[in-house]
Amino acid sequence: MIVSRLELVDFRNYTAACFDFHPGITAVVGLNGQGKTNLVEALGYLATLDSFRAAPAEALIRSGADTAVVRAVVVHPDGRQLEVELELARQGRNRVQVNKQRLARTRDLLGVLRVSVFSPDDLALVKGAPGERRRFLDDTLVSLAIKYDAMRLELERTLKQRNTLLRQAGGRLDADPGLTLDVWDAKFADLGDRFGHARSTLVARLAPMVATAYDQLADRPSAVELRYAPEWRLSGLAAALAAARADDVRRGVSTVGPHRDDVEVTLAGMPARTHSSQGEQRTLALALRLAAHRMVADKVGSPPVLVLDDVLSELDPQRATALLDHLPGGQVVLTTAARLPDAAHPDAIVRISAGVVVD
Repeated sequence: MIVSRLELVDFRNYTAACFDFHPGITAVVGLNGQGKTNLVEALGYLATLDSFRAAPAEALIRSGADTAVVRAVVVHPDGRQLEVELELARQGRNRVQVNKQRLARTRDLLGVLRVSVFSPDDLALVKGAPGERRRFLDDTLVSLAIKYDAMRLELERTLKQRNTLLRQAGGRLDADPGLTLDVWDAKFADLGDRFGHARSTLVARLAPMVATAYDQLADRPSAVELRYAPEWRLSGLAAALAAARADDVRRGVSTVGPHRDDVEVTLAGMPARTHSSQGEQRTLALALRLAAHRMVADKVGSPPVLVLDDVLSELDPQRATALLDHLPGGQVVLTTAARLPDAAHPDAIVRISAGVVVD
């Protein structure tokens, strides 16, 4: 899968711009603040309907404009060529078209384009709060199978309903609210058990791939491990919710379940979040992204577009070279404000200044 062309209208700092990408490596070059990250954010948003910078949709629309348009030509491995268009609106619903045909639901766009993004903010995958690692797992699941998006949304809705009921209970649970809570508990337990199983299976498959990617980047054998073992999975979520009910009612919030899980990442037997250097943490974060990228490529039979946003400047020269030497096959878009390393060998270079493509 490759993107041959990307067009932006009133997206971030772009009034109107068009980019042609190479099937191999395209380097996007420009000083800081010119729009390099905005460009790859548009690519990522078209694939996931989410900003890897955690920005709301309205922040993507250029100041003074009412709508923004992201349009791409996507070429699939079988030769099919799709024109994908997303219109973001400040007011009303967003609009999605594939080959000029409007999709009934925006989320039907998921899977038409697959993009893996690594940015400097991904240090939070290792160093940050558990929510960062949960999001990484869940986004990877959705990339592997679209059904997990619907499951995740239903899990979130069920949790929200359960928490609303707990808050309304005011610390006491009478008969009628108790019966209602039983219903939500049963639904939450069913969804949570299935989602927890999916996460556990994913981590088991991902762990050796992360270790291999880390070894390649660090250029030496390293003991990297991933562990996902929330206590509630030992007895099942239904039993865990029953045991926690009194505490949940008292506190007015759900204290156990997939929404509170974490993935323990260790290096040489020690928690990487607290015991690894920042260079090691950054390498681990990149290894996580590369492993997920390769897993998706294996599952769908074609690598997603790999975006490396200002990654090379965050790595020491040895690890930057190792990354470039071990890039997976497929299309790569890398951005940089610095001089390209000798090992980069881009197939094409796009230069950007103030939201404009320059020669």
